[in-house]
Amino acid sequence: MNRAWSWVAISLIVSIVSTIALFVLYALRVSRYADVALLAVALGSFAVALGAWGKYLLPDEAVVEDRPPEPSPPSEREAAQEAFVGGKDEITRRLVLSSLLATGAGALGLAALLPLRSLGPRPGTALFHTHWRHGARLVRDDGRAIRSDELEVGSVATVFPEGYVGDADAQAMLVRVRPDLLRLSPQRLAWAPLGYVAYSKVCTHVGCPVALYRQSTHELRCPCHQSTFDVLRGAAPVSGPAPRPLPQLPLTVGRDGFLRARGDFPEPIGPSFWTRA
Repeated sequence: MNRAWSWVAISLIVSIVSTIALFVLYALRVSRYADVALLAVALGSFAVALGAWGKYLLPDEAVVEDRPPEPSPPSEREAAQEAFVGGKDEITRRLVLSSLLATGAGALGLAALLPLRSLGPRPGTALFHTHWRHGARLVRDDGRAIRSDELEVGSVATVFPEGYVGDADAQAMLVRVRPDLLRLSPQRLAWAPLGYVAYSKVCTHVGCPVALYRQSTHELRCPCHQSTFDVLRGAAPVSGPAPRPLPQLPLTVGRDGFLRARGDFPEPIGPSFWTRA
């Protein structure tokens, strides 16, 4: 019996030490192979301890004894008292093993949270903003800034914020239409100087680039699933699976004659992930 107690205690101690070592090596990023090995040792030792405890330390039979109606004779009471005093060591061992078992289970429970750290840093608000800033010039994919008199009515161009050419999240479709055709709110109409309107090029369905423009109907179209957006009405979807309009980029004309952004898109670009439960 004493040997069984020792094996259970040693197995639990090995499990606890292995788990602590796992935390240290994982934090230091020493080796993923070492992490796996330590986790295997910790789990294996804990399993051995539980198996030994159940097989050797728990009683394997139920004993029922009827209580006599009269008080026990003095000789039996003295024998019970001696047995209780002699069993203090066993009670102490049980308390020690119970503490080791709780510590080992808690350590393994914390180790189960380690994979969360491997998921990388939290995105924070990065998914809600792009590199468009107040005063940023609109540039083509070759880095050339666009002047306010450059595009003819009916023309379209893919634009980026200056310094971030090729940024997939910040790309926008710049379209020039007759100002009197625009059906926008007063605030958004102020974002369309000289008939220039810019909308995010990232489709609000699954994020494909909205790369097609139909001049006769003033519509932008996504070639992936044929979502179509009305340029004159704030890029509202008129057909296809897109659930919401393309975000409009607020524009202005700088004193130097170049088209500039007034700020970032007023709402997140792309699929509406932030509204999902």
